[in-house]
Amino acid sequence: MNLNDIPLIDQHAHNLLKPEVAARYPYAAGFTEAYHPEIINHHVRHTLFYRRSLREIAALLECEPEEAAIVAHRESLGIENLTKLYFRAANLAAIYLDDGFAPEDILPISWHEKLIPVKRILRLELLAEQLIPQAKDFETFLTTFNNAIDPPPAGVVAFKSIVCYRTGLNVQPVTLEAATAHFKHLKQQFPHQSVRLHDKPLIDFLLQQALVIAAKYQLPVQLHTGFGDPDLDLRLANPLHLRSLLESPEYAHAPLVLLHASYPYMREAGYLAAVYPQVYLDFGLAIPSLSVSGMRETIRQLLELTPTSKLMYSSDAHSIPELYYLGAKWGRQLLGEALEQAIEDADITVSEAVAIAVAILRENALALYAK
Repeated sequence: MNLNDIPLIDQHAHNLLKPEVAARYPYAAGFTEAYHPEIINHHVRHTLFYRRSLREIAALLECEPEEAAIVAHRESLGIENLTKLYFRAANLAAIYLDDGFAPEDILPISWHEKLIPVKRILRLELLAEQLIPQAKDFETFLTTFNNAIDPPPAGVVAFKSIVCYRTGLNVQPVTLEAATAHFKHLKQQFPHQSVRLHDKPLIDFLLQQALVIAAKYQLPVQLHTGFGDPDLDLRLANPLHLRSLLESPEYAHAPLVLLHASYPYMREAGYLAAVYPQVYLDFGLAIPSLSVSGMRETIRQLLELTPTSKLMYSSDAHSIPELYYLGAKWGRQLLGEALEQAIEDADITVSEAVAIAVAILRENALALYAK
């Protein structure tokens, strides 16, 4: 199936780096979740993802499939023209940006809006970190935090939590008294300084506060699940750890979007989407970061149980615009292959496959984030 004519809704991505910031990093740094210099400088170029991507990028830029030639061509175009080229080649209709990743280093949403329609995803942990230094006590902090997201700010279509990175997905109930005590301890350590929030009871408490508000407005909450950079413990990134949240009636009306196919826990994520009405999935980051075989298997496993009304496209693109194009290219191609196989297996008809493709690539996101 050729799905290239379906305009994409990229329902989870990140802002591009400022050119002066991007210049500090080797080009290969954009093709790995690692941040150790040895990985970036010596090993990334030996991944299947990187080698495949160089050929694809060079074909689009009409240059030699070598890193030096690509870098030179990028610099001659400039970041704005380069991004326009990739957005056009990706046939993107809109991007939904989590602007909480490296906030000091990224181009603002207003820059991206010059090129494409943009919706904002609000990162909860970053909001908390910004508010903690300003609050003298937990009551003041909690009131300010809740007021900042209730009602959700204009232009915000979802909340996002990186609890998976900070303390894992085994989110547990936390009393107000316990959260207050942990906040007090944090303020004793850092009375006025900015903090990197990694206190589990406090993070769990704030996420559940946000879920109550999200349920009130039926606003989606995106959760990082599965693999990512070394800041997370992959053992705690299995979405099955979310059972406590999923079983709580208090949050039942807050749609939860499990990001990144929960790789390598695709089947677990698909099961959750199949049995919990509030659970949705996407397959960004796994596509385009895996080998072609790995990407194909990821989509295949997601489709084993996941209702196709609950699966969405995203790229998880960040830092460099190439990732928007590569995600779109392989997302379409491998989804098309999976649907062709489903037709051959008599799971679906041709007309059903077309409708499913349109739903996954755009309509499901438009419906979910319009609530």
